[in-house]
Amino acid sequence: MIAALLDPFHYVFFVKGLTVATLAGGLCGLIGVFVILRGMSYIGHGLSHAIFGGFAASSIVSINYYLGAGLWGLASALAISRVTRGRRIGADAAIGVITTASFALGVALLTIFGNKGPSFDAALFGSIIGVTAADVWALVGITAFTVAVVFANYRGLLFATFDPDVADVSGVRVARLDALLMLVLSLSILATLTIIGVTLVAATLVIPAVVARMLTNRFSRMLWLSTALGAVCGFVGMNLSYHLDVPSGTMIVLTGATLFAVVLMTTGGRRLQRTARLDPRPEAVTVAG
Repeated sequence: MIAALLDPFHYVFFVKGLTVATLAGGLCGLIGVFVILRGMSYIGHGLSHAIFGGFAASSIVSINYYLGAGLWGLASALAISRVTRGRRIGADAAIGVITTASFALGVALLTIFGNKGPSFDAALFGSIIGVTAADVWALVGITAFTVAVVFANYRGLLFATFDPDVADVSGVRVARLDALLMLVLSLSILATLTIIGVTLVAATLVIPAVVARMLTNRFSRMLWLSTALGAVCGFVGMNLSYHLDVPSGTMIVLTGATLFAVVLMTTGGRRLQRTARLDPRPEAVTVAG
């Protein structure tokens, strides 16, 4: 039994995939805290689809995948912020139009010109086979950058997350922090697409943070707890993916969903009400670092 569990560790491709899955889970868990507390769950789903358009365009013109898709995703995120800031249409409508159009463009480009990069299915659902050494190092770099951004801007991000209007008039550069958060979110989604996939990466952003939110009402504790839960889901999900021969992204999300169900049944449904608000300002006093 133990030999069978340890067998996949003899394969280099599995070790790479496991490393990326664990790092990706932790990274998504960290960023996911800001995503759910700001009521931005939909934007994680939308940006993953928008970045797919950059993935397709990069493949066709033969430029670096991370550069092309990263710039495309960041441009989409900034476009959403700009349209939303104008208050002429809501954030959900802006995300729906921009990101869905980008995804549709990506599908059209791949259909017309063919795919020269990672496979279409791998981009949609994730694959441990497609993970390269470059993917591992890219994710390590993006994770280090994200941790540095959160650490260096901790108090500003905390203030802007719970009371952006007051933070703005208090001297916090909320627009700059929002753009920085969008950059980190775009890079995080981009770095995890090969292992989790376009269609499932949003769940890895939301589930660990929601579970952590049900377990604590302190912001600092929520950050590290969500990161740890995301990493565990990535590690366990990747192992199950190998043994059950199921796409890696699918098993990572199912592992997270199982964890969510267990915590929900253990803590009681009333604890889930903490995550329902889009405006966390009423808890600004109790949720503190």
